[in-house]
Amino acid sequence: MKHSIVFHNTQSYLSVLAAMILLQPFLSCQLYSHETEQEQTVNIVHYGPTAVPDRIVLTWTGDPATSQAVTWRMDRDAARVVAEIVLAEDGPKFAGKAKQVAATSQELDAALGSALYHTANFTGLQPKTKYVYRVGGGAHWSEWSHFTTAAREPEPFTFVYFGDAQNDIKSMWSRVVREAYADAPRAAFLLHAGDLVNNANSDAEWGEWFYAASHIHRTISCIATPGNHEYSDGALSKHWRPTFAFPENGPKGLEETVYTIDYQNVRIISLNSMRQVEEQKRWLTDVLSDNKNLWTIITFHFPIYSAGADRDNPDLRNLWQPVFDRFKVDLVLQGHDHTYARSGLRTHENVATGVTAQSPAAGTVYVVSVSGPKMYTLKPLPDMKRVAANTQLYQIITIDGNELHYQAHTATGKPYDGFTLHKRKGQPNQLIEKIPNTPERRE
Repeated sequence: MKHSIVFHNTQSYLSVLAAMILLQPFLSCQLYSHETEQEQTVNIVHYGPTAVPDRIVLTWTGDPATSQAVTWRMDRDAARVVAEIVLAEDGPKFAGKAKQVAATSQELDAALGSALYHTANFTGLQPKTKYVYRVGGGAHWSEWSHFTTAAREPEPFTFVYFGDAQNDIKSMWSRVVREAYADAPRAAFLLHAGDLVNNANSDAEWGEWFYAASHIHRTISCIATPGNHEYSDGALSKHWRPTFAFPENGPKGLEETVYTIDYQNVRIISLNSMRQVEEQKRWLTDVLSDNKNLWTIITFHFPIYSAGADRDNPDLRNLWQPVFDRFKVDLVLQGHDHTYARSGLRTHENVATGVTAQSPAAGTVYVVSVSGPKMYTLKPLPDMKRVAANTQLYQIITIDGNELHYQAHTATGKPYDGFTLHKRKGQPNQLIEKIPNTPERRE
């Protein structure tokens, strides 16, 4: 099928013609299976690699108090590529004091053009300190951006949790991530519970994901776990590992999808609900056996307590939850169900199969959430404390000493759900419900 483009004025025609000439070397690249030729041309203009650094994202591969990783993309013609870093100052003269840090590079031959993805690791940093950095080389640099290292000792901090973005990312997810940033601009990190995109290897969808978050991932670190849509034909997205630099402290074969990060007295654990789940149980047992942190939060994609009774995952629940119970995991953050559901305190013995099931006075809180526009039918288990259908949400979580404060917000910023977990020495967590007066959105 042939496709035509209608130009409403000469300026529009000349602009696109100029872009086509500049991008001619990329136009022979293979179409992504879901894209027409016209869509491919538009996507190259918007999301194709250039000499200017883009897709910049902060992550960690080591201790957040003394290190910071940054990954970015440039086209293959870039000269020597480095990152520069220095202590942030109030005036502009810091630039002359910046230290250069070499980057490692890997090529990614994607639909919108072959590019190099670069990662620099800043190490030997001072805890609880603001730094300024930029990436690039030669005549092409990013802007200078700030990040702040974690404190060495436990201190209060906040992070934001997102369920699936996945579909219509630019048009429909942008408002959610930006509303969350407006609510929590000093968040320590953003946590994504899988299905960041819909088609694992769509270069354009990854471009939309970075467009939606704009500068946010340049100043706030990212923690992400893969969902089923980060897999294609049984293989992890070819974008995942070039895009992110996560710890490689998980089981072999699950690098940068299963890992643990300690942040100010909280152990954050990413599990991969797609692969090698039994092997992860053994690894998780070892990781939790040697955990000196006060709080433990785990994220993975497939929920073990679903927001739809017909989407239950009993095998995964029976495999992993006894480990959660044994080591008193505090909070589990999940995606996949494209609805919202939040439990009370749950133990493995309390598998809700009927209306008489009740939450015990001990256990873990389980959450399923969605931030993008794709929605499923809500069929919650009978003892869920709060549910929502047809609602885009983000969650702000604050750790402050012996308390964990959780707030879910709709896409427009309205409070939707809330609770506090209170640590009690020698006793189970106390769950204090703080559900706002916002009507429950069941359909």
